[in-house]
Amino acid sequence: MFSNKSTPETPPASSQNASPDYIGLVRFLIEPFLESPTSLKVDCEKSNANERVWIRLAFDGSEKGRVFGRGGRNIQAIRTVIQSAAQAAGQFVHLDIYEGPNEGSRRESSSSSKPAAKRGTPRRPPTSKPAPRSRS
Repeated sequence: MFSNKSTPETPPASSQNASPDYIGLVRFLIEPFLESPTSLKVDCEKSNANERVWIRLAFDGSEKGRVFGRGGRNIQAIRTVIQSAAQAAGQFVHLDIYEGPNEGSRRESSSSSKPAAKRGTPRRPPTSKPAPRSRS
C-alpha cells in the first residue's frame, strides 16, 4: 500500500534555471497598499546573462506613505522578499521607485520650512570670536 521510498521530488532541470516572475511578485506585494492598484507601473530589466535584475516601479505619489510604511518598514520588507527570491535564483536585484505619472518629474524636497528672515540688517553667520568693537 504505502511506499517506503523517501526520494525527494526535484523539479525538472529547466525550471531550476528559470528566473522568478518579479513583476507578478512586486504586484502581489505592493497592490494591497494601494487605493488604486491600476496606478502601479512595474518594469523589469535583466542583464549580464540574467545575473542582474533592475525592477522599476511607479505609483501615485499620494500613496507613497502607505507603500513605504512607518519608518520605511513596508518597503524594507518588500525589498527583503524580492532579494530572497533573487538570491534563490542566483541573481542580484535592485529596486528603484519613481513617482507616478500624476506627479510628473517633481521631486519632494526634504528642506524644513523656516520662517522668513525679518527685513532690515542682514544677520552675520556665527563665528568663534566676537567681532571687534570700535572705540569712539
